[in-house]
Amino acid sequence: MTPFPPASPCISICALDEQGYCLGCYRTLSEIAGWNRLSAPEQWAIIHQLPARVALVENSNLVGETK
Repeated sequence: MTPFPPASPCISICALDEQGYCLGCYRTLSEIAGWNRLSAPEQWAIIHQLPARVALVENSNLVGETK
């Protein structure tokens, strides 16, 4: 049985950071462009990677901050 595909994580904040991740949904440009062509398991695999990407982006933003 094929799982249902997840909803797109897009929140209409479309800007890529230095690492190539969208600052709204944390997908790469190729993942965004190919989302509708991916299978449900491929989409879910990306969805499951997003929390780690959020942490990566947030941690890299803290590196350059000063108080």
